[in-house]
Amino acid sequence: MTPWQTDSWRNFTIKHLPDYPDQNHLKEVVRTLQGFPPLVFAGEVRSLKRTLAEVTEGNGFLLQGGDCAESFSEFHADHIRDTFRVILQMAVILTNGTNMPVVRIGRMAGQFAKPRSCPTETIDGVELPSYTGDIINDIQFHKEKRIPNPERMLKAYSQAASTLNLLRAFADGGYADLRHVQSWNMGFVKSGPQGERYRHLADQVQESLNFMEALGIHSSNTPQLRRVKYFTSHEALLLPYEEALTRIDSTSGDIYNTSAHFVWIGDRTRFAESAHVEFCRGIQNPIGIKCGPTMDPDELIQLLDILNPNDEAGRITLITRFGSNKIESILSSLIRKVQEEGRTVIWSCDPMHGNTIKSSNGIKTRPFSQILDEVKQNIQIHRGEGSHAGGIHLEMTGQNVTECTGGLADISESDLSDRYRTHCDPRLNANQAIELAFLIADELKTNGH
Repeated sequence: MTPWQTDSWRNFTIKHLPDYPDQNHLKEVVRTLQGFPPLVFAGEVRSLKRTLAEVTEGNGFLLQGGDCAESFSEFHADHIRDTFRVILQMAVILTNGTNMPVVRIGRMAGQFAKPRSCPTETIDGVELPSYTGDIINDIQFHKEKRIPNPERMLKAYSQAASTLNLLRAFADGGYADLRHVQSWNMGFVKSGPQGERYRHLADQVQESLNFMEALGIHSSNTPQLRRVKYFTSHEALLLPYEEALTRIDSTSGDIYNTSAHFVWIGDRTRFAESAHVEFCRGIQNPIGIKCGPTMDPDELIQLLDILNPNDEAGRITLITRFGSNKIESILSSLIRKVQEEGRTVIWSCDPMHGNTIKSSNGIKTRPFSQILDEVKQNIQIHRGEGSHAGGIHLEMTGQNVTECTGGLADISESDLSDRYRTHCDPRLNANQAIELAFLIADELKTNGH
């Protein structure tokens, strides 16, 4: 294998990267980014990897969720807070249901680029380049707006830095104190079955905290009760941006991508000769590999050989995304191959991408029933294979959107246009995400643990 360098990916097969018309401008922006401070720090990344190593042993559960694609226009402190809060709520539910620690990773502070199945789109006879995320071009269907602009990387960095600053404040500053578990309910979660169930859980937590306080254990002397570890992640798609934020750690000499704690390789770019695989090969961050219906067991082992030759625990998370109608015929063969080869991985289920459909009125959506069905099948298959169903990967938001149909809120196809705000794929709203967390916890109790 050839020696790795931060730019060695340029010698491999490059897919789903924009063709910038002004290469000199691109180089100038990359040089500017190279001089900016890291967004995350090597010590934080090492902490995450150690925590993920516990999940590989069956001693934890990975919860990863957030926006399909972050946008510049929707950037708001309240939106960050609400998504953070829902992930905390889900983590409490899953911890209670599994009796295991939950690793919290947000699809936040960097999820700005999106691969598209078609490089162009046509509206009213006009063909333009597809929208590929705010870090590359603009969602407005206008010729000038769809030209890839490297300057947008600087705005993405700024927004990511602001997001991380707020997340660190929430995680360390007392907002995540378990004493606040009852006040985390948002208005649209307060009523209905899921609200009642969450309040019951909150009451149980409160009783436990009261008992511990009677023993002298409370948030003022036990940091674990008022702080949480919270990490960020995104698809490492726009490689010039990722390369610019790659740094050598001064304490260890190791190389880290400092744009996020955890990055993943998408299903469209996870082949052996991929530039994206080559880039991820050399960084020390935990790496996710999206595994879609076309993933072959031998191909998967080849990728593990490249990305984790020493079989380091916590290094690799396999994020499966098959669809509820395909998971049964595919997942078992991948699990068996990984077990036969003795590889150490986390298995995480992405029940969103394989269950995307167009509604009868032409709006892209995801039925809650299909999402839940894939999750249930995933847990049952892992149990049958003697494997640990170690995580869930969701596109969701803390906002009260109407993008996925179904759930207890019973969002119908006719409701989709009410609050359909995603810049790309449909997301679970807060209500649906919390409901799904309860159902996952129930399923893990029954079939997982």
